[in-house]
Order: sequence, then C-alpha cells, then structure tokens
Amino acid sequence: MGDINGLTFKVVVEEDLEDEGYIVHCPAFKGCWSQGDTIEEALENIKEAIVGYLKTLNEKVIQDAKSTDKALIKEVVV
Repeated sequence: MGDINGLTFKVVVEEDLEDEGYIVHCPAFKGCWSQGDTIEEALENIKEAIVGYLKTLNEKVIQDAKSTDKALIKEVVV
C-alpha cells in the first residue's frame, strides 16, 4: 500500500464503565474499534487498528481489480 504515515482520521474515545479503561472507534471505517487502559494506550491501539483496516481494504481492492482482467479498456475521442 505504500506509506500511510501522515493520514489523519477522527476517532471517538469513550470511558468503558464496565471494564474500566477506554474504548475508541474510527467512524470513517465501520467496525474499526479498539481499547486501552488509558486514553493514550487506546489512541495507540486505534492507530494499529486503522492501519490493519487500510491494509485489508487495499488487499480487497487489488483482488477486485484482478477479477476484472477480462475487461477491455479503450480510449475514445469526442
């Protein structure tokens, strides 16, 4: 996928009242959640979760692109 450093995403951090600590999720990516004992740990963990999400998304895009190998791509001038 290349270098993904420098991308910025908003995350939501909530106190986990049941298990203590904090849960965090990235609304830009459905199902991208993590947690930590401290806010700092939760933020570090969501970074790892986002990177994993993006790598998986990239692999899916590559696989989908390979499945259309039989398509013809032509140029037209209008």
